[in-house]
Amino acid sequence: MVGPNVVYSIYERVIASSLDPERLPRHIGVVLDGNRRWAKASGATTADGHQAGAEKIHEFLGWCDELGIKVVTLYMLSTDNMNRPPDELEQLVGIIGNTLARLADGLENGHRVRVQAVGAPDLLPEGLAETLEDLQARTADAEGVHVNVAVGYGGRREIVDAVKELLLEADAAGRSAADVAAELTDEQISDRLYTRGQPDPDLVIRTSGEQRLSGFLMWQSAYSEFYFCEALWPDFRRVDFIRALRDFASRQRRFGS
Repeated sequence: MVGPNVVYSIYERVIASSLDPERLPRHIGVVLDGNRRWAKASGATTADGHQAGAEKIHEFLGWCDELGIKVVTLYMLSTDNMNRPPDELEQLVGIIGNTLARLADGLENGHRVRVQAVGAPDLLPEGLAETLEDLQARTADAEGVHVNVAVGYGGRREIVDAVKELLLEADAAGRSAADVAAELTDEQISDRLYTRGQPDPDLVIRTSGEQRLSGFLMWQSAYSEFYFCEALWPDFRRVDFIRALRDFASRQRRFGS
């Protein structure tokens, strides 16, 4: 009798072989949701759930590397998450720090990723902020997947920070707020976002069955395609990812038209 794992493996290979490389997303955003629910359902601790989710990150980035996905943004710690109970937050921050340290060493296939912090560093514990800064410097020349690590991230905060930067630049140049308002364009905001210079996400995936963005890449995702998966993040499989890519490739993108 053929086991379910063998069946899924065959199915995965079949749908993966049907993917057109020309129709794959360049930039994928992922809301890594469901770690705590996974822990509760498994009878494990919340820390175990976050650790399982961290392990899935390395696996997921390996899949992206294999398929030629150029940019990935991982929603790992929101500004709202900073209000979690101190013990849980401390454990989560420690797991994120360890995960980032492993990313610096490269993926399991030996490929290195380029890591960029996406968020407000002033909201982070000092040690984590330093880890992110060091990791950015160490991986700046890596040619693998560009990984945006959204830590201490909030979409509203990002837009506010972009506007503040624009106004401060104008003030330094002796221009008034009225001058800025008269000439303001969406490109000026885009050029001051945390992800400035990068393509907007073509596809945003959220696990755990929740169907909302929770403030993730609010500006950048205006014309993104969305894929909501029922699997909790630690249970997210390669076949689930392939299904998301197949669904994306089948859509006719209209960009507001």
